[in-house]
Amino acid sequence: MSDVVCFGEILLRLSAQNYQRLASAPALEITFGGAEANVAAQLSSLNIPSAFVSRLPEGPIPDRCLAELQGLGVNIQHVQRGGERIGLYFLEPGMSQRPTNIIYDRQHSAISEATPEMFDWNQIFQPAKWFHWSGITPALSPNTATICTDACIAAKKAGLTVSFDVNFRSKLWSEQEAATILQPLMKYVDVCVCGEGDAVSILGATKVEGEETARLTAIATELAKKYDFKTVAMTCRNAERADQTGWRGLLLTDGEVSLSRNYDITIVDRVGAGDSFTGTLIYALLHKLAPARAIELAVASSALKHTIPGDYNRVSLAEIEALANGIGGGRVQR
Repeated sequence: MSDVVCFGEILLRLSAQNYQRLASAPALEITFGGAEANVAAQLSSLNIPSAFVSRLPEGPIPDRCLAELQGLGVNIQHVQRGGERIGLYFLEPGMSQRPTNIIYDRQHSAISEATPEMFDWNQIFQPAKWFHWSGITPALSPNTATICTDACIAAKKAGLTVSFDVNFRSKLWSEQEAATILQPLMKYVDVCVCGEGDAVSILGATKVEGEETARLTAIATELAKKYDFKTVAMTCRNAERADQTGWRGLLLTDGEVSLSRNYDITIVDRVGAGDSFTGTLIYALLHKLAPARAIELAVASSALKHTIPGDYNRVSLAEIEALANGIGGGRVQR
């Protein structure tokens, strides 16, 4: 029984430690992660019953992956088993002027070779309220693009709210390929999450010059009108160093614009920060929180994720609310 269903790929993550280069690291840390799985985990931590739908092969590593998701409270009953391999990604954490680098090894993964008939969306969506997907999944193969389309159609027929995070990955496909596949699917989307660059290059918004708040407002307004989105959420990162960033967000819903405070963050691990933003935003929208509160919680959650190693945001709702209320920083919690 899940309120939110997330569909995508989860990968084995192999990370260099202590800011070492992958080429010279003597050992790699094993964790798991993937955009939609991260969103499901975030929602489960906020007591929203959530399911992750995917396909993984049989074997001890995929079993460990699923056990970890279950331990985080995520429903995995609709994860199909089959195929030859779980996808991998290698993470080389950046520092100062050296950027973080991610290397994918996910060709021929189990989910990329899934076929549409493997997923009975009418059954999967009973009795869900919400469906979430991202632009990563249709980039994996023509079949996963078709599966995403089928899922969106079934979700709308079932009356679910559909959210989408652009999540453009240049190492998976080109901007032109992404725009060609994704733009026709936006007619099924109610809540769109994106950054400024992806809004322009993938969703076709007009590039805007000038002050940041005015730019984001103009782009969000254009996207809402162009695709009939009910809600547009935009994240904004300002970073000149791999280990430091400015971070805030903007929410446009029902014509009302709300802008969060800005956080200056020292980064421990930025992977999954956008997913924690999206998961917490879905939580806030499901609870019908005021837009200003919704964006503050989403940004506070993702600010905290920057400080947590691994893909999953292992923080509580109380910690998120405290930071959103201005309680946080350098004091020891005693």
